[in-house]
Amino acid sequence: MPTSTRGNLTFDVRVTGPDDGDPVLALHGFPQRGNSWDPVAAMLGAKGYRTIAPDQRGYSPGARPVGRRAYALGEITEDAIAVIDDLVGPSGRVHVVGHDWGAAVAWRLAARHPDRVRTLTAVSVPPAAAFVRALLTTRQAFASWYMLALQLPVLPERLLAAGDRPFSPALVSMLLRTGQTREAAERDAAGLADPQALAAAIGWYRGMLAESPTVSDPPVEVPTLFVWSDGDSALTRQSTALVHKYVTGPFRYAELRGVSHWVPDQAPVELAELMLEHLAAHPG
Repeated sequence: MPTSTRGNLTFDVRVTGPDDGDPVLALHGFPQRGNSWDPVAAMLGAKGYRTIAPDQRGYSPGARPVGRRAYALGEITEDAIAVIDDLVGPSGRVHVVGHDWGAAVAWRLAARHPDRVRTLTAVSVPPAAAFVRALLTTRQAFASWYMLALQLPVLPERLLAAGDRPFSPALVSMLLRTGQTREAAERDAAGLADPQALAAAIGWYRGMLAESPTVSDPPVEVPTLFVWSDGDSALTRQSTALVHKYVTGPFRYAELRGVSHWVPDQAPVELAELMLEHLAAHPG
């Protein structure tokens, strides 16, 4: 498996598709890894695109720093830049797609580094500013209770620990309740059976509070596709209402009916088709 490095961190990366294909950087969310993009990557590869899907900070065994600040969004975004530098080139540009936390990284990457991004596809999660406004004004705050629960020290790790089992039954149960299939839930939970991996994955939520509340991103200038599914139990429809206000470039909103939060797993064909249209319309 290819790797990418940033300082003393080493990231495992899955690369799919022709070597000379236009590069697509695919960023996963909690509690997944780069392999959650495999079905989408296969369809992109069939159309000539090269998908680069890293196991991000905390998920790669060689990239598990300790501490809340180590998982601030700015640090994780710089990891993505390092992957682009290593696997595309120091001045390379990529199409970026992100789901869940990966979407948060993708929004930041497109907003602050438009010179490295051809297009943005954000799945499920709106830009940070839109999400915060939704938290303050809608029932999104109720849907996001778990984000506050994961701020607690030690207790989340104990509740979600696998112990001597291949995966945590509690984590599998949580994923099933949010619409994930059992096969995918067990796959993802098995990836966090290592206590260090689990603590690092939870670190992404704790890292939310590591950045100053005054930090803000400029609007996204690159062509943007935002995909949301109406069965999402974590992100409400209200959280999508203001997304367009944070994009100054070409913008498209697409809604998937009857699909849960786990779009890349449950609707890979629909997502790949939307992406192929988006990428073809804006080749950069």
